[in-house]
Amino acid sequence: MSHILRKLLIISAFMPLLYACSDGSDSAASVVPPPIPADENSVFAVANACYAIAVEGEAGFLAAAPSDLIVAAADVSADSSAGLVHSREQASRFLLRPTDLGKYMLYAQDQTYLTSNGESLLSSAALDSDTTLVDDEVVIEDRKQSEGEWLLKAAPDGMFMLQHILSGRYIGAQGDMTDEASAANLSFLQENGCADFPELTVDASGEITMTQFEDGDVFGFVDTHSHLFSNLAFGGGGQFHGAPFHPLGVEHALPNCALSHGEGGRRDFIGIAFNGGLSNLDELFPVFLTGKFPDDDHITNGYPGFTDWPNAPSSGTHQMQYYKWIERAYLSGLRLMVQHVTTNQVLCQLTVGLGTQPLRDSCNDMVTADRIIEAAYDMERYIDALSGGPGEGWFRIVLTPADAREHIIAGKMAVVLGIETSDIFDCYLVPFGEFERCTEADVVAKLDEYYDKGVRALFPAHKFDNDFSAGDGDRNIGQSGSFFHTGYLSNFIPCPAELLTFPGGFDNGGVNLASLNMPRDVYDSPPPIDVSGFDADPVGTLLPNLGLLGGGPLVGDYCQNYGLTDLGEFLIVEMMKRGMILEVDHLPRKSYARAFEILEENDYPAAGTHGRNNNGRLYALGGVSSGGFGRCRSESTAGTMDNRFQDRLQLMRDMDAYPAEGFSFDLNGFAGAPGPRFGDRAGCSDPQTDEGITYPFTSYGGDITLEQPTVGNRTLDFNTEGMVHVGLVPEVIEDVRRDGATDEELEPLFRSAEGYLRMWVKSEERSGSIGE
Repeated sequence: MSHILRKLLIISAFMPLLYACSDGSDSAASVVPPPIPADENSVFAVANACYAIAVEGEAGFLAAAPSDLIVAAADVSADSSAGLVHSREQASRFLLRPTDLGKYMLYAQDQTYLTSNGESLLSSAALDSDTTLVDDEVVIEDRKQSEGEWLLKAAPDGMFMLQHILSGRYIGAQGDMTDEASAANLSFLQENGCADFPELTVDASGEITMTQFEDGDVFGFVDTHSHLFSNLAFGGGGQFHGAPFHPLGVEHALPNCALSHGEGGRRDFIGIAFNGGLSNLDELFPVFLTGKFPDDDHITNGYPGFTDWPNAPSSGTHQMQYYKWIERAYLSGLRLMVQHVTTNQVLCQLTVGLGTQPLRDSCNDMVTADRIIEAAYDMERYIDALSGGPGEGWFRIVLTPADAREHIIAGKMAVVLGIETSDIFDCYLVPFGEFERCTEADVVAKLDEYYDKGVRALFPAHKFDNDFSAGDGDRNIGQSGSFFHTGYLSNFIPCPAELLTFPGGFDNGGVNLASLNMPRDVYDSPPPIDVSGFDADPVGTLLPNLGLLGGGPLVGDYCQNYGLTDLGEFLIVEMMKRGMILEVDHLPRKSYARAFEILEENDYPAAGTHGRNNNGRLYALGGVSSGGFGRCRSESTAGTMDNRFQDRLQLMRDMDAYPAEGFSFDLNGFAGAPGPRFGDRAGCSDPQTDEGITYPFTSYGGDITLEQPTVGNRTLDFNTEGMVHVGLVPEVIEDVRRDGATDEELEPLFRSAEGYLRMWVKSEERSGSIGE
C-alpha cells in the first residue's frame, strides 16, 4: 500500500475524531473505540481531536487537574502538579492542538495546558509569551521555545511517546519525566467533552467546488501585493503589532498592543506619523526625550476585545491578515497571493534609537528578509498541521506557475514569495560598517541564494536610493529617510518632457522639503553629509540637520534626476535569465523608462502591483497590473462602482492582452484599505441610500455562504467600518455586485489568478532567450 493511500485511510478512519472534541459533554463516549494506532502518519491525524491518554496499557491515565490526582509528581512551587490517575473516568480529556507538524499543546478540559519543568508534569493556566513587559520595559525572547509544546512520536506496538520539547525529556510510566529509553508507551483513546481552544471564527461555510472555468482557466482572484509578516519587520520589536499566526494561538498572535505601542498607543511612532498625526517637527521633541507621545492614540486591547483594531482603512500598524481572516478571503475566491518581504532599515534605526521599540533581531533589511521567508514556510507548516499533515493545508508556497496551477485546481491557495525593500541584497549606495559596494558577482550569488529560498518576485528599488537605482521616495518620510540613510540631499528636478509620458507611481508632484533638495550630476559622488553615526545615535545625527527638513515646498512636477545604474540594469537582465517576476512600480520615472526599454527589447513581461500600466504597454508585454473598485454608489446611475475596473479591462483588450485584473491591497504596508460608505468615516459625496451589505450572502463562485464577520467579541459592520481586515474582501466584491455589476462583468476579476500565471509562464519561457 502506498504511503499516501495509507495516510488517507488512517485520516478517513479517524475523521469522526476531528468533530468530537467540543460537544460540551463531560461524559465519556458511549461507544468506546479502540486506541488510534501510532505510525508516522497518525502523529498528524490526531490534530484537533479529543483524547484520554493511557499509560503503559492503561495502567494509568494522564491527568492535569490536581484534584483528580492519586499518583503525581513531586510538588513544585510554580503552576500545579499533574500526573496519573487510575481510571479512564478520572482522566483528563486533552485536545491535541497543533503548533507545528507533529508538535502539540495538550489542552485539558479545565482550560489548562499540560506542561513540564523537565522534572515533573505540571498544569498551567497560561503559557509564557515571547514578549513581556518587565518594569515598564518590553523584553523579547526571540524564538522562545514554549514550555507547553510536546513532540508526538510513534512507538512500537502501535503506541505513542510524548517528548517535552523544551527540556528534551519524555513522559514516564509513573507520570514523571525521564529519558527516551525509559519513556512510557501511550495509547490515545477517543473522548468527548474537550474544551474549545481559543481561536477566531471564519464566519463562512461550505466547500470549495469552483476551481476552474469551463475553458480550463483557473478560477480565483489574485492579491498581487501583500505583507503578512510586518510584525517581524522594522526591527521586529513591535512597531507593527500582531502576527498572522502564532504556534500558541490567537492569544499570543494578537494580544493587547500596549506591549508594542505602549499605554494608549503612545509609542506607535510609525502609525502616528503615517496617519498624519505629526503636524510639525516640534511634536517630535517629547518623543526624543521620553520615547513616546504625550497623548493617547488608540485603545490597545487585542483578543478578545479588539476595540480599536484591526482597522485597515485608518490604522496601518496592526495586523490585518491573521490566517483565519486570510482563510475567509480564500474561501470567497482568493486563490493566489504574492507575499512580499517588506522592512526599512532607517525606520528601524530611528524607532530603536528613540526608544519606542526594542530590537528583536537586526535593522538590516536582508536579515529581516531571511526571517520573514522562514516565517512564511513556518506558517505553511502550521496550517498543514491544523489540516491533518504535510501538504494538507490550503496555504501552499509555490515555486513555479505549474505548481500554482496544480494547487489552485485542487482547491487551495498558491503563495508566491517576493521582496520589496530599499536595500535589496545589501547593495547600498553608501556602504557602511562591514559592507562594500556590490559587484556583478555579488548580484549573481544573491539572486541564486534567494531563488533557492523560493523567492520569485523582486523590486529593484523601494523608496530610498540604492546601488541599483534612485529611489522613488514619497516626498515626506521617504525624502528625509533617504537623506539619513545616505547623506545625500534629494535629487529631484523639474521633470523633463520625455518623462512626463510615464504616469503614476510615487516619483511625481512637488517637493515638500525644499531645503533638503540639491540635485547632483553624479549619482554616487561623495555624499555631502556624514550620517554614518545614524545607526548608533539617530537623534544625535538628526538634530544638527533638522534645519534641512523644511524650507517650504517646490511646486510643480518633479522627478528623480537619475535612473538605473549599470548594476541595476545587470540585475534586471539576471532576473530575466531566471524567469523571475520583475516588479517595476517603485522605479522612479527615469528608471522606469529604461526598464521598459529592456523589457520590450526582450519581449519580457513585468508586474505593476501598485497599479501602473505605462499607458497599456505593460499589458502588451503580457504583464499584469492591479486595481480595485470605486467605493461609492452613484445616486443617479447604477453599476458604476466597477467603472475604473472596466476601463482597464478595455485597455487590455485594446492591447490584445488577456483581460483580467486582481487586487493589490498592500495590507500591512501602511497603505490603508477600502473604507466604508456609511457612517462618520464615509467619504462619499453622493448620498448612499441603499441598505448596504446584509447577511448571509453567497460568494461569486456560489459555493460559500458568508455570515456577518466577528473578531473575538466584536461584531464587524462593513457598511460603517469598511474592509477592516483581508477577510472582508468578499464584502467588497458583494457591494459591487449589489450596485449592479453583473457576474459576466466581474468574471475578469476571478480570472486574475490565471492572468498572473500566464505572465509568470511567459517570464519562464522568455528566460532562455535573454542575452542571445
